[in-house]
Amino acid sequence: MAVKTGERRLQILQTLAEMLETPKGEKITTAALAARLECSEAALYRHFASKAQMFEGLIEFIEQSLFGVINQITSEETRGFKQVELIISLLLSFAQRNRGMTRVLMGDALTNENERLQLRINALLDKVEAATKQALRIAATQEDLKPDADFGALANLLRCYVVGRWEQYARSGFSREPLAQWQQQWPMLYFACLSQSGEPGR
Repeated sequence: MAVKTGERRLQILQTLAEMLETPKGEKITTAALAARLECSEAALYRHFASKAQMFEGLIEFIEQSLFGVINQITSEETRGFKQVELIISLLLSFAQRNRGMTRVLMGDALTNENERLQLRINALLDKVEAATKQALRIAATQEDLKPDADFGALANLLRCYVVGRWEQYARSGFSREPLAQWQQQWPMLYFACLSQSGEPGR
């Protein structure tokens, strides 16, 4: 029985994600992807106009997966600092469950690909950072954070922590998991936020 177009597109994206899980991180060609799927390159292009469009499909999956949960967190959890904790935990756990997607998020898989792909990942991360910043603002209104704290700097610090954990995961051949030591490190990040002030020297 013939595979439906939507199912075939999903199969192509799933296979691409699986190929990205290789610890060595070799550049993936459409020829290699077609060989894995046991089809011709022409068959791939019947579903995607280019390899860049395939990567865009993966990025769309990441966006929908992450922001679907982030929106749920921000609508259901009232405490700002708890929102921050849940967002950071989500970013780490998503990468741990989706090795290939981790390489897309950190840009490793996008090297030498269309520039717009990296720009889209940058925009995604900026949006996550903005959600974290808003959660920190809420924490300040709840008097859990100093009102003169630099919310932008704190949100960026947390973003850099997450990206660093992603990179360590990928560079270690997926052996150093993003959630390792999370239970010990979150209190450190939490107290760093509590002690931060927007005034120099404090």
